Amino acid sequence: AYYGLFALQHRGQESAGIVVNDDGLFRDCRGMGLVNEVFSQEKLQALGSGNMVVGHVRYATTGGSNMVNVQPLVINHHKGRMALAHNGNLTNSYALRSQLEEKGSIFHTTSDSELIAYAIAQARLHCRSVEDAVCYAARNLKGAFSLLVMSPQKLIAVRDPWGFRPLCMGRRGDAVVFASETCALNAVGAAFERELEPGEIVVADA
Repeated sequence: AYYGLFALQHRGQESAGIVVNDDGLFRDCRGMGLVNEVFSQEKLQALGSGNMVVGHVRYATTGGSNMVNVQPLVINHHKGRMALAHNGNLTNSYALRSQLEEKGSIFHTTSDSELIAYAIAQARLHCRSVEDAVCYAARNLKGAFSLLVMSPQKLIAVRDPWGFRPLCMGRRGDAVVFASETCALNAVGAAFERELEPGEIVVADA
C-alpha cells in the first residue's frame, strides 16, 4: 500500500493514510504531509500484517485542509467497522448532510467522504449485506466519485455512473488490487486487468 500511494503522490500532496484489516481488526496510520513524511518505518511496522488494506492520498476538495479530513475514514457502526477512501465531489452534499442530520448523524469532518460513509452505515441497518448497503447508498450520490469501502470481510470498489473519476483493477497472484491509476498497480507488481465501467460496483472477498 505504501508503494502504491507513493506512485499516486501526484494525485494529492496534502495528506496520506493507510488502514490495514487483519481478519476484522483495523489498524490505521494517517497524517498531514507527503507519503514519506507520514509513514516512517516504525509506523508501517506498527500497522502489522493483514489480508486487506486501503490507502489514500488527498488534495482538498470539499472540506478544509486539516487532520479530521484525512482519509481513509474509519467508521464504527451498528453492524461493525468500515474504512472508506473517496475521490471526487458530490453536488448534492448539502441535501445529503441535512437528511442524515435529521436522522441523528453527528459529523466530525467537513468532507463529502463522511457523508458517504454515514449513508452506507445507515443503509446497512436494513440491507442484508454491506455490498447491498453500498449499492443503496450510491444511488443517492450525485456528482463525480470513486470509492473503496472496506468491511471486515470485503473490499468494495465503486465508480460513479458517469465515469468522471478513474478507477482500475489489477491482480497480483490471487490478490485483487484497485487504484485510481495503473502506475500504482505497476508499483506493487500487479497486472492491469481493466478499468471499472461507469456505475460499476466490484466486490472482492477476503
